[in-house]
Amino acid sequence: MPDMPASHDKRLAHWSRRLRRAAISLAALLAAVLFAHPLFGLDTDAARGAALLVLTIGFWATGALPEHLTALWFMLLAMLLSVAPAGEVFSGFSSPALWLVFSGLVLGLAIDRTGLGARIARQMADRITHHYLALLGGLVAVGVVLSFLMPSSLGRVALLVPIALSVAEHAGFEPGSRGRTGVVLAAAFGCQIPAFAILTANVPNMVLAGSAETQLHLSPSYGEYLLLHFPVLGLLKAVVLTLLVAWLYPDRTRPAARPATVKRPLSRDERLLAGVLAAALALWMTDSINHLSPAWVALAAALILMLPRFGMVGPAAFREGINFNSLFFVAGVIGFGAVVTYTGLGARFAHLLAQVLPLAPGHPLRDFASLTLVSLVTGIFTTLPGVPAVLTPLAGKMAAASGLPVETVLMTQVLGFSTALFPYQSAPLVVAMQLGGESLLPALRLLLALAALSLTVLLPLDYLWWHVLGWL
Repeated sequence: MPDMPASHDKRLAHWSRRLRRAAISLAALLAAVLFAHPLFGLDTDAARGAALLVLTIGFWATGALPEHLTALWFMLLAMLLSVAPAGEVFSGFSSPALWLVFSGLVLGLAIDRTGLGARIARQMADRITHHYLALLGGLVAVGVVLSFLMPSSLGRVALLVPIALSVAEHAGFEPGSRGRTGVVLAAAFGCQIPAFAILTANVPNMVLAGSAETQLHLSPSYGEYLLLHFPVLGLLKAVVLTLLVAWLYPDRTRPAARPATVKRPLSRDERLLAGVLAAALALWMTDSINHLSPAWVALAAALILMLPRFGMVGPAAFREGINFNSLFFVAGVIGFGAVVTYTGLGARFAHLLAQVLPLAPGHPLRDFASLTLVSLVTGIFTTLPGVPAVLTPLAGKMAAASGLPVETVLMTQVLGFSTALFPYQSAPLVVAMQLGGESLLPALRLLLALAALSLTVLLPLDYLWWHVLGWL
């Protein structure tokens, strides 16, 4: 499929800015109306909370402010307006999800500084530049492998995209070529999309786990989550992703000869890091046996790597390499969900959804599709990490309406938030395209194509797989 002209890209960006301004203006207007004149039968306190939630969703959805700044403003205004107690507003800071994100950032920094990640990625990339489809599939596979090792999409993106650019150059792809765009997309999406099937691999999964634990006292098992989601959402979706990139941005590799590099043995730090990661991965995969939270396993691994004796992540590297913005964002998202529950707005929304959605016991296919659609649509307005924050408090009501177990209702969220429609919904995708020097238009085209195939092919396969496992 030929690329669209650059003028179309500029026109899309222009309309995107106009839509963003219109959306934030609408959110601000609705928030102001709710604040001044309670609607929908809400009392003054509930209306004030609803106004803040609407405004927060508007800023997160449009990206009018950086996500972490919106989260901080949300927490500040929630306290100033007395929307909820401090324990609810700041509950994200005590959530395992936040500490798993923190640990993922430290592990990613260690993998980058020791050179272990670059070694793994380059060794795989050296074997896949002979054919374009093999190159794309190899990069997606590297992203999937890194998803098991690094619990941070941003960390994986920061590691793999620069390597992908050097691989693209070695394959003979010039800037602006379809092949180079395809390589960047394979690396960016390979780090993010299949990772939704791995519990510890990205923020929405961890927000879901944290929200389920704090609000419903349910702790999703790493192994059970992997078995439920990885065969279709992980493995098959990775294959579909590779084929779509090759179809949307076809090209041929033209690798140039280069001098052979001397293979060097693993350094002391690389061996130590590999051992720590292997131990952490083993504990993650056996959490149903050892009953250790993935967050505390990851935190233990991160703290070991930060010990002065090992020196992999020293104080200077910690100050320079850790992105605290993502931590504030995760804390804000989890606090958002807690406030939704505390104010009772979640229960009101659940009642509305139960009336609108065709949920009824004895109709698992219809319930399965409806719950997935709710998650998908919610992600458009809240971005992907916000989906579990909004929907987890409603899981009990939806389970009662559908007759499905609450665990099944929770897991349908994954089917929805793993199917993004727009790049802004996923910060790692936006960062990856920026690192790769590409516009967001190729990512938008791929997201829409992937969503179409997911809804028509992968979702029915998921339904059958869930039936086989006894989840429906």
